[in-house]
Amino acid sequence: MSDASFFEESKEQSRIKAEIVSKYFWAWARVVMSVAKRRGEDRIGYIDLFAGPGRYKDGTKSTPLLVLWKAVQNPDLRKMLVTLFNDKDSENVRSLQRAIESIPEFEQFKHKPQVRNSEVGSEIVAQFESMNMIPTLFFVDPWGYKGLSLKLINSVLKNWGSDCIIFFNYNRINMGLNNELVKKHMDPWFLVARAERLRERLRTMGPQKRELEIVEEIAEALKEMGGKYVLPFRFRDEKGIRASHHLIFVSKGFKGYEIMKDIMSRESSAADQGVSSLEYNPATKDQQLLFELSRPLDKLEGQLLNDFAGRTLTMREIYEDHSVGRPFLSRHYKQALQNLQARGAVEASPKPRRNSFADHISVSFPSHSR
Repeated sequence: MSDASFFEESKEQSRIKAEIVSKYFWAWARVVMSVAKRRGEDRIGYIDLFAGPGRYKDGTKSTPLLVLWKAVQNPDLRKMLVTLFNDKDSENVRSLQRAIESIPEFEQFKHKPQVRNSEVGSEIVAQFESMNMIPTLFFVDPWGYKGLSLKLINSVLKNWGSDCIIFFNYNRINMGLNNELVKKHMDPWFLVARAERLRERLRTMGPQKRELEIVEEIAEALKEMGGKYVLPFRFRDEKGIRASHHLIFVSKGFKGYEIMKDIMSRESSAADQGVSSLEYNPATKDQQLLFELSRPLDKLEGQLLNDFAGRTLTMREIYEDHSVGRPFLSRHYKQALQNLQARGAVEASPKPRRNSFADHISVSFPSHSR
């Protein structure tokens, strides 16, 4: 798909992506602004280096405009937000600039949005690496693979309060890994040694396992870089058979991970017992009944009895320790613990109120499952 054709219309997939990013930006900004003020700092940032023209051909706002529209509604954000948008296509840059300037109350931004026209490469990585940057939400949405690297992500993520959201075309990455012509663009995604090991493992894998291996390798690379919390969200094609894109969130703090998982859960197309699939699948978004059969909350109860056997922890400690890498939200842990306590499988102190399980309640698990 060419750059131009991507913006011909606003597809549901693109809308979901933009919703996830803009909703997280608003939640992130409120948390980080509060901390920044206590630290005596007066700026937070948002960077999008592959920004596009701002609107789809049908007039729908793309991610940059959704972010700025949220920002302009809040007096503190209008004063504190510093934004940098970039695109290598000069026509996209002109279109984006016009779209930004058409925002009502645009002039009330203390720091006017910067719009640049350059190709992303080693120069901007070196620039970011040399800077002690303000807390920044970094959105990376390349057309394929050129320009994106672990070093680029780390150059922003290294700073306090900074998170990153990466959206990429899975098919291009999958094909590019074994294409010698684009090897120089693919290696920076994983670093050279890791990329070579991955290529070797992929040789004998089928499509589904290959996808899981690639996404897991990206997640592990981000974790090794310092992104302690990594959360992927999958987009399937129109038939619902294959992955088309992945969105990966990376943060150094559990709070950001918790917020983003809740947002992704709400944007998922399916859920089992209220536990979301963390994916958008056009083929299943109207067929929820099919996803009620696996009963993941029942399985969670068994996992808790096994994983915390003989231990006593608060509900919040259980949630933070156990939920990383799993699709469950705080409310799922509260429901599971409530069920276990009601049938006497665990002891809770103080005794929870009916239909409630507060974060501070201590839960004692038996040494062996009852």
